[in-house]
Amino acid sequence: MLKQYPAWIMETVVKFAQNKDLDFKKTLHSRVNAYFTSTGLSKNHNPAMLFKTVFMLALYIIPFVLILSLNIPFWLVMILFLIMGVGIAGIGMSVMHDGNHFGYSKNHRVNRIVGLTMNLLGADAYNWKIKHNKLHHVFTNIYGKDEDINSRVILRFAFRSPLKKYHKYQYLYAWFFYALMSLSMMFGDISKRISNRKRGLTNLSLSAFRRSMFWLIVSKVLYFGIIIGLPVFLTDLLWWQVLLGFLVMHLVAGTIMSVVFQMAHVVEGPAQAIPDEQGRINDSLIVHQLKSTADFSKGNKILSWYVGGLNYQVEHHLYPKICHVHYPAISKIVEATTREFNIPYYVYDSFWDALHAHITTLKRLGRETNTVLV
Repeated sequence: MLKQYPAWIMETVVKFAQNKDLDFKKTLHSRVNAYFTSTGLSKNHNPAMLFKTVFMLALYIIPFVLILSLNIPFWLVMILFLIMGVGIAGIGMSVMHDGNHFGYSKNHRVNRIVGLTMNLLGADAYNWKIKHNKLHHVFTNIYGKDEDINSRVILRFAFRSPLKKYHKYQYLYAWFFYALMSLSMMFGDISKRISNRKRGLTNLSLSAFRRSMFWLIVSKVLYFGIIIGLPVFLTDLLWWQVLLGFLVMHLVAGTIMSVVFQMAHVVEGPAQAIPDEQGRINDSLIVHQLKSTADFSKGNKILSWYVGGLNYQVEHHLYPKICHVHYPAISKIVEATTREFNIPYYVYDSFWDALHAHITTLKRLGRETNTVLV
């Protein structure tokens, strides 16, 4: 039996091997760069990406305009709120994500504006960049460092986190908490900002931090004033009907985004690396990303389009600053190169295969503490 994960790892600086896999890294990067050179394509957005941006924003905004401007039955209002939830998830996965990774455009100001669409959805882009870019993308699947697999509420995503009796049922109740993802981010942003500063994860001066907190609060007031206040005051909808629509919208968005994100790392195959007592990982960072991440349903063009290439999660972790519209082409290069160098490359043929693998992993996480990790 393995012992519970040691507390010291929470403070340990994790270090990846620096002089390993250099030939693989050089070969892969040169081949990817050669692809863009030979095709003459930009690594950033293209007309298809601009169309997708407009489409996803419209999927969120147009139903809301219809709710405000038309006198329609309550059941149809609920459908429009549901569509807005689909739009929220689409913006989060296909638009905001690229912007906050600085992959949408060569212009950082454009990336910042695109990234701030997250605030348009009620959440906070700054918090997200810390959690996702600084923690998840560097320390992928490392318990104590990657907040995406740290224990949350009554969910267990890491084999080295404490195991409770109720975890054996999490494959059944996890979906309820997945649905709350969007709401939890929205209502936890202010406390998370403060927590991140206390943990030293922000590099803002005290005055800059106070200004950022002020604008965060202002953005929250504006968001709730618009998304809830306007329907209450400008339509015949009752307050509880508006709140119900708001809830439906975010439950739909939370469910979609949570499931898509989970199927990249908490599935059969990808590993949860264990640093030694000096914080060292035996793999290089690039190989660590390959060992801890999976692709799924790469042949489904409709799904790939909607989820912003997040089913090409391997390519995204290797090249987060390349716009996701290029991942299908890059994936062929990555897969061929990993095969050549005998390095793991995990991929599930379909969405349902990946979902089944996630459910299987949730079941294992509900009963195992002695899983061998690498």
